[in-house]
Amino acid sequence: MKVQIIDRLSRYVKIDTQSNPESKSTPSTEKQWDLLHLLQKELQNFGLETELDNNGYLFATLESNIEKEVPTVGFLAHVDTSPDFNATNVNPQIIEDYDGQPIKLGQTNRVLSQDVFPELKKLEGHTLMITDGTSLLGADDKAGVVEIMEAVKYLQTHPEIKHGRIRIAFTPDEEIGRGPHKFNVKRFNADFAYTMDGSEFGELQFESFNAAEATITTHGVNVHPGSAKNVMVNAIGLAHQFHSLLPANEVPERTEGYEGFYHLMKIEGTVEKASLQYIIRDHDRKSFELKKKKLLEIRDDINIHYEGYPVKVDIEDQYYNMAEQIKPHPYIIDIPKKVFADLEIKPNTAPIRGGTDGSQLSFKGLPTPNIFTGCGNFHGPFEYASIDVMEKAVQVIIGIAQEVTQYEK
Repeated sequence: MKVQIIDRLSRYVKIDTQSNPESKSTPSTEKQWDLLHLLQKELQNFGLETELDNNGYLFATLESNIEKEVPTVGFLAHVDTSPDFNATNVNPQIIEDYDGQPIKLGQTNRVLSQDVFPELKKLEGHTLMITDGTSLLGADDKAGVVEIMEAVKYLQTHPEIKHGRIRIAFTPDEEIGRGPHKFNVKRFNADFAYTMDGSEFGELQFESFNAAEATITTHGVNVHPGSAKNVMVNAIGLAHQFHSLLPANEVPERTEGYEGFYHLMKIEGTVEKASLQYIIRDHDRKSFELKKKKLLEIRDDINIHYEGYPVKVDIEDQYYNMAEQIKPHPYIIDIPKKVFADLEIKPNTAPIRGGTDGSQLSFKGLPTPNIFTGCGNFHGPFEYASIDVMEKAVQVIIGIAQEVTQYEK
């Protein structure tokens, strides 16, 4: 199967599907259609019925080959790649039997080394796909797409493997946070699903952050600095003051595990007007709400000293901790845990310090944990995929399809 995985992943990563956060369309880029149309054709060649809507959501069905009625399980992956780094002219490289030594990436000065990325130690002896140093690889999440496609192909060619009805979804714009926005859960019609969008071997994730974004806008009074006393209000100064009043240790670079944070993403401005853009994250819903409340308290503490309330705060929730929707249905986690045990995979259920499409889909009525793909260093030139771990991920999908038959609808 490794040969087939390499071939399919090589073909898919060469297709530029980078999403664009500035676009208002869905998908956000026309080029995402290139892979979606190819996947639709390949699924149809497997003998599956497909549906591709006008927003770039590709659904397909592998019908049940058993008589009894069991839950319908879904498998999802996204076709877009990150807008954060070059995604054109991807030139994948294969490293056979990785020996742990530093790897020079193409003709660049970049080096893939265990000194910088110690997790690579676990992949010694594996076949790796890497970049040539000039682009990202796009294994996030084309590896997940490949794993689902290979599992479907295997199940189709091995009818002796019994399974219920399986739904497949390939979606756009996950990398810009819009993946689930136009996902029609009712039309997908699955009882639960799994995103193949994790990273290291063994990841089984069903807890995510609660997430919000906040924009703080400060308004100043700009006059000549020579006559500014008691008149000028410097919007940049107000922005600096606002940021200084946030807890200094509640930032990404000083937190881990279940600890939340405020992350200043962007700051810009003039004396007359300035803005701060944050993302707010916390696993605990109460702590999450308190973090948002803190922003409003700081606003009020500053505004009380000025006329016209110069500090404005706009907060928008993005997604919530999917554990709230998954934990009431423990069998959704029990199924992959059983498969992991059968395949001698140690599950890593540490919470995601981020979110997946499953974070939003779970609250839309489709409980959706996340499973490893075997890839890492996403969104940049040091990205890699372990073909050996990808093969295990394919086996996990097949195993889940089989294990679901032990449950009644």
